[in-house]
Amino acid sequence: MNRHERRAQAKANAKSGKPAPAAQPLAVLHAAMLQEAIAGRFLEALLLGRQVLSLAPDNADTMHLMGMVCLEANEAENAVDWVTRATAKDPKPAYLATLGLALSSLGRNDDALKAFDAALQRQPNDAQLWWQKGNALLAMGRAADALASFEHTRRLDPSHGDAAYRCGHILHGLARYDEALAHLDASLALQGEHAPTLQIRAVVLKELDRLDAALADARRAIALDPAQAETCGNLGAILQSLGRMEEALGWYDRALQLKPAVARIITNRAGLLSELGRIDEAMAEYRRSLALDPAFGEAAWNLALLQMLTGDFESGLKGREIRWQFPQLRPSYPNLGGPMWLGAEPLAGRTIIVCAEEGLGDTIQLARYVPMLAARGARVILVVEPALIPLLADVAGVAQCLPKLEDTALPPYDVHIPVNCLPLAFGTRVDSIPSGAGYLPPPAAERVQAWERRLGAHDRLRVGLVWSGNPKHLNDRNRSTTLQTVSRLFDVDAAFVSLQKDPRPQDAALLRSRPEIIDPTAELKDFADTAALVSCLDLVIAVDTSVAHLAAALGKPTWLLLPNMPDYRWLFGRDDSPWYPTLRLFRQTMTREYESVIERVRGELMALTKTFVLAD
Repeated sequence: MNRHERRAQAKANAKSGKPAPAAQPLAVLHAAMLQEAIAGRFLEALLLGRQVLSLAPDNADTMHLMGMVCLEANEAENAVDWVTRATAKDPKPAYLATLGLALSSLGRNDDALKAFDAALQRQPNDAQLWWQKGNALLAMGRAADALASFEHTRRLDPSHGDAAYRCGHILHGLARYDEALAHLDASLALQGEHAPTLQIRAVVLKELDRLDAALADARRAIALDPAQAETCGNLGAILQSLGRMEEALGWYDRALQLKPAVARIITNRAGLLSELGRIDEAMAEYRRSLALDPAFGEAAWNLALLQMLTGDFESGLKGREIRWQFPQLRPSYPNLGGPMWLGAEPLAGRTIIVCAEEGLGDTIQLARYVPMLAARGARVILVVEPALIPLLADVAGVAQCLPKLEDTALPPYDVHIPVNCLPLAFGTRVDSIPSGAGYLPPPAAERVQAWERRLGAHDRLRVGLVWSGNPKHLNDRNRSTTLQTVSRLFDVDAAFVSLQKDPRPQDAALLRSRPEIIDPTAELKDFADTAALVSCLDLVIAVDTSVAHLAAALGKPTWLLLPNMPDYRWLFGRDDSPWYPTLRLFRQTMTREYESVIERVRGELMALTKTFVLAD
């Protein structure tokens, strides 16, 4: 109903013979106020309310209704004034709840929370009050407390669909995906085809690697709300994970047509462009995202990694330091006191803690910098994952090697540095990477001899295999493959040795069915054991895991299987690596599958077996 229609309706009401306000009971007048407000006739409602107050100046219900009307009319300041007067007369839970809503709309979240708490003290089993409190907590950024309020809402009222949705949304943000999915399922059961629930459920299913189900939910959400840019962007991300790149790009473009200035969608599109090999466009998109939101850490981080991947170490190494500013990027690094050393200050006579930061492979790769620290006169204390201590404790320049554990007591030190900051501290460029040969001490002779006896006669080429990495790795879907795929190598005349720790169930079953593959991994207790075993092999073929770093750092010929979009350290467009002289890279093509990679490896392996010389 437009303004003219409302006025016509008001005139019709005036002619209908309704009694004047003074002749009507307060309850009837209050109902009339609500009807006017519901119809969007806020001025009429407020005028009627003032007439009521002229008859009953101290009536708290009327004051509360005035506040409610002001709130509906987006006059939050006036709403607070009216409802504060009502609560002064009678602090009913309903009044306090309206006060909380009005204060929340003004951004006065602390005061709003006090109002909701006061209401709950008087009416502790009111599900709606707990829901309103949850919304206030959410606006304050207190996600965990909001979750508790919404969960309590659901306990008091299991039919509260929005509380179920909000629980699912918060749990997704907390990376508790299975719990999130249960609440989102409940939300759909209660609310039917609810587009926001389907949108976030699609994202959760993607995180759980249930991509087909995620795709279906995203499409349902778009069918319900085609103008929702975020859902279009989510669909693009799901299609990207499924390897359907051109489709994904179309949905990113559609999302940005609907809402051109969303840094998240632009950043995701930039990642897709980089996977398509459109590097300059990807960098431009990352920069566009940062121009819109300079504090968007993920865009800055991804730009830095892409710069590293293209060989721009100067920009990339500096850019990677953004990780310390954002919780979602911050690595696993203890809260060490004292200054962080980044290369500027002299180290002579000082003690420096070098602490592991990210993966095991990173620590092995970057341990090469420890002798350089010692050469500057530093006493180096290396803090690493316990499994790496037997491997790295005897690296040249290590004065002490300690486990990276919460209860590890560190000796006095002057400065500290995360291991992944060492290339930055030393101003590393592609042409100045420290040698990757010989920085790891040779494995203990007795361990090597024990493995030689275990492996038996060395009458064929010995080939170590690693086909998958940590399933929790963000790029595991692209990085890892299966034993079934790798098994195409097994008709080559070589002795194959599994170096694969914790194989996935399907791979473990296949491994058990292939007794010709030696699987000594149950006997590998730490990386020193693995190093001794690797030293008995002629070649290691691996996906991008810590074992690949170990083998290459030991100087063992290593063939690395890389996804189309590899980790930054492997650079673009080359089959060798400046990090390791004995490493050879076998990259996926734009088809993004490992079958063709394995075929290339198989041909090279067959050629290598023909040159194998029987060991003494």
